Amino acid sequence: MRTARTTFFVVLGCLLFTAPALPSRAQVKPEAATQQSKLPFEADILAYEASDQKSPPPKGGVLFIGSSSIRLWSTLKEDFPELPVLNRGFGGSIIADSVRYIPRIVLPYQPRMIVMYAGGNDIARKLTPEQVRKDFEAFVAGVHATLPNTRIVYVSINPSVSRWSQEERVLEANRQIAEYIRDQSAKGVKLSYLDSHSKLLSSDGMPRPEILRKDGLHLNSDGYVLWRSVLKPQILELWAKDKQ
Repeated sequence: MRTARTTFFVVLGCLLFTAPALPSRAQVKPEAATQQSKLPFEADILAYEASDQKSPPPKGGVLFIGSSSIRLWSTLKEDFPELPVLNRGFGGSIIADSVRYIPRIVLPYQPRMIVMYAGGNDIARKLTPEQVRKDFEAFVAGVHATLPNTRIVYVSINPSVSRWSQEERVLEANRQIAEYIRDQSAKGVKLSYLDSHSKLLSSDGMPRPEILRKDGLHLNSDGYVLWRSVLKPQILELWAKDKQ
């Protein structure tokens, strides 16, 4: 019988079979090979695994995963006292990083629901909206290969002052993922899309610096209060629906 990790890597291999070949180890200088062996965010993942060993999280909860907006959500448990929530965000990450670590910080928790906020860093690194959608599809496939009954909730990429020049591509990435989720949901796949982007804009359609930190990117405490007010009712509704 295949293990969860085996199943995940078989699926991921099928999704990525067209990826360009990497140089062979013989072609890479020793110092470069050492650098390649250090996976992105490995320290963050090891810290989460150490925490899990010390105090194993309950299974069947709501896993919040993604980039720094998740990692910095320090009041997550207080904001969702009704739910067994678990924060496994790691700042600076792109969706492909969450795909990479599915076997380590997703599957062991057997979550009933996953809430993902990611994609903004992808756009900032000049990934196309099409690639952002494909990477999200890879995340869904990697999770559902082992946990088909887990609902995956994608939260739209939010607007910001510092990345306002990228707004057109952000909107397109949001649109493509929303369309993918709508199509798959019609087939019975447990996917949901939550739009917070439009709710965090001003009345004239501009980003709101008063809900952001000084960097013009990350939410401040007022921003998290607003974000929670947008997301929480919908997440609770989905949780209750799946529990029936």
